[in-house]
Amino acid sequence: MAQHELGKNLPPLVDRIVASYLADDRTQFIDHRHLPSISAITGICDLLLELTYPGYFGRKRLTRHNISYHVGELLPRLYDHLADQVHACHRHVADASDRENAIDEDVVREQAWAAVNAFIEKIPDIRAMLALDVQAAYDGDPAATSMSEIVLAYPGVLAITIYRYAHELYAMNVPLMPRIMSEHAHRLTGIDIHPGAQIGRSFFIDHGTGVVIGETSHIGNNVRIYQGVTLGALSFAKDAHGRVIRGTKRHPTVGDNVVIYANAIVLGGNTVVGDGAVVGGSVFVTESIEPAHQVTITPPILKVRPPYTLPNSKIVPPDQASPNWQI
Repeated sequence: MAQHELGKNLPPLVDRIVASYLADDRTQFIDHRHLPSISAITGICDLLLELTYPGYFGRKRLTRHNISYHVGELLPRLYDHLADQVHACHRHVADASDRENAIDEDVVREQAWAAVNAFIEKIPDIRAMLALDVQAAYDGDPAATSMSEIVLAYPGVLAITIYRYAHELYAMNVPLMPRIMSEHAHRLTGIDIHPGAQIGRSFFIDHGTGVVIGETSHIGNNVRIYQGVTLGALSFAKDAHGRVIRGTKRHPTVGDNVVIYANAIVLGGNTVVGDGAVVGGSVFVTESIEPAHQVTITPPILKVRPPYTLPNSKIVPPDQASPNWQI
């Protein structure tokens, strides 16, 4: 609409929009204070990348002489941002669950600090796991030329890095923040790993676009999967009122040393892919696979048609061919 029309219609339009807010609280956050910040949490992801892969992300030209000063400056910043956001997440849930009574701020803050302290202590162990993931990517992809290429350019490594940190917060029962972190990685890479999934050592996602790993998936050690793979739920158990029952095992278990090729779909909480199994591309699996077995689909029958020709062998498009064309 033209500017003068907006000015004339602005007050009633404002009233209609505000009325829609007040009529339905599912898509608004009004009259509340505590909410985590998406931008602050993505900033925490950036700090974790800088701390995990020094010299690759953030400050450059680090040396053995200044690395301790760098980490000493980085950790307090990370701690402060984590404390703010973890507290906001806990306080948001506390407010939502008990709006009538006053919240004990000291209890919520102590809960947040305990989680952040435990998380910070986990960083060296997580880095050790990620070093194995980087090595698995290098060993599993003959196109890789160096570890630097793996760290800087492989979306699977980026998604796994953020997942491993988000998983630790998830295991500590920090609400909201792990999902915000994993969805940040999803937007960057096209790889969707729920922070609740349990993933073992030396995990490699090749190419990665379209990979989905559900919340209750269990993945063993030395597993390699390709683009388009889904580890999903087959169905959702419901209660007597028809509502989805949460917290059940809905996604598959994948054993050690398994390879799952592109676009394979593996569904169901009772589905187990045994150790050493190979799942071929584009298969649809809803039953368990025995260890060391291979699952493939029958290749489709391809029909290759030669070009349409006239008797003099001149190639012409089909819609221009005479009734005497030959194949």
